[in-house]
Amino acid sequence: MKKILRRYRTLPIRTRLSLLVAAAVAFAVAAVSVTCWFIVQGKLYDQLNGDLDKSMGMPAFREQAEDAIENCTQTPQENNRFARNTYYQVVLEDGTPCVMDFSVGRVKVTQTDKNVVKATERTEAIYYNSDDANGTDVRVKVVPATYTNAVTGEESNVALVVALPLQGTQGTLNDLALILLLVSGIGVVGAGAAGLAVARAGLRPVDKLTDAVEHVARTEDLSIRIPVEDDSEDEVARLSRSFNSMTSALASSRDLQQQLIADAGHELRTPLTSLRTNIELLSRSEETGRPIPADDRKALLASVKAQMTELASLIGDLQELSRSDSGQNGDRLQIVDFQETVEAALRRARLRGPELTITSDLQPWYVRSEPSALERAIVNILDNAVKFSPEGGTIEVTLDSGVLTVRDHGPGIPADELPHVFDRFWRSPSARALPGSGLGLSIVARTVQQAGGEIALTRAEGGGTLATVRLPGATTPPPDSPETV
Repeated sequence: MKKILRRYRTLPIRTRLSLLVAAAVAFAVAAVSVTCWFIVQGKLYDQLNGDLDKSMGMPAFREQAEDAIENCTQTPQENNRFARNTYYQVVLEDGTPCVMDFSVGRVKVTQTDKNVVKATERTEAIYYNSDDANGTDVRVKVVPATYTNAVTGEESNVALVVALPLQGTQGTLNDLALILLLVSGIGVVGAGAAGLAVARAGLRPVDKLTDAVEHVARTEDLSIRIPVEDDSEDEVARLSRSFNSMTSALASSRDLQQQLIADAGHELRTPLTSLRTNIELLSRSEETGRPIPADDRKALLASVKAQMTELASLIGDLQELSRSDSGQNGDRLQIVDFQETVEAALRRARLRGPELTITSDLQPWYVRSEPSALERAIVNILDNAVKFSPEGGTIEVTLDSGVLTVRDHGPGIPADELPHVFDRFWRSPSARALPGSGLGLSIVARTVQQAGGEIALTRAEGGGTLATVRLPGATTPPPDSPETV
């Protein structure tokens, strides 16, 4: 049985569906056929029992029964007073059969007959199947009776037996069984064929989906789509839509990945080229024995150091952006004191712009975020404000009800550049001479969005740029929640 089940599981789905349909139809047809056969058999036997009742109910039958007892013989006589297909006989107490002269033959005496004769209580008529002296199948009716000897007056128990041959009934049942078998076979075969056709039609979308998946696996072509009717809501349509959404998301992710690699390569090329040039100059000086003037050598080393710093910063930004792309780890999310995070970022910003005046008005607010990522995002916003503020300028920072605003008084961002400020590696033409990789605001946007907040950069009234960050939270931390400072 296990081997059969194992073999069944290895079959294609359409074959299994066809077999299941054929098996279900076979079971239903078999149940109906067997039920029909037994019902017809019961009806035919009821008809035979009725004929036996009529034969035994004839008045002459009782009279002839007494003659048969008195002149007990084992062979019928040639007498056509009754139908020539009926058996008439009496069974005595010792089991001896007495055949009536108009009986068509003699029925074998069975234990049932003897039990009826010996029964102390006279029971109702009993019907059963038996055979005659020649082995022919017959339907028998036996009833108890009492015989009184006319001479001695003694009473004795006997059994009156009437039987009809079963050839016609059995022939009808055999023909019915053959017809039901043929019809059942045709029905099962037809059901199997219909099941196969239905399975093929129903699984055709699955075949298309399978072909599409195999095509993607073979060619890595994510542009393939499976056509789906807009109003279709069945399981296959939902699966097809999910596949289309998955391939679309994968294609978009791969395009973004390729774009990130291309942009990163472009940004890395500049500091690497500068590093290579400066190092080659120093190396050639050593090889030729012609020393570089001290001031020039110092400038070269300072340039190398600056390029190394820029390269390290770019690599750090790429790592941060790559980690953010995969989503924040749920284990790193904590309840963060937003006020203290902003204060820590302000301390770093004041060190980078000592000539600037940075004012702050911060109210308590607690958010759910990754502490280090959130602080890095605030530092990036403040770094931009420091970078573009004029010497001696002022930067105003406020935090009220979860809304952080950073206002500088620099040149501001042109209106046509505002839609691009959060794009990766995008830098304003006026800021390309300044240090930076163009990834800072992208990191800020991803961190804020992953914390469930919003960020916007707008032109401030009177000049400068206004950065607004909104984060969901509360003025007090949730009870029993770890607070990260």
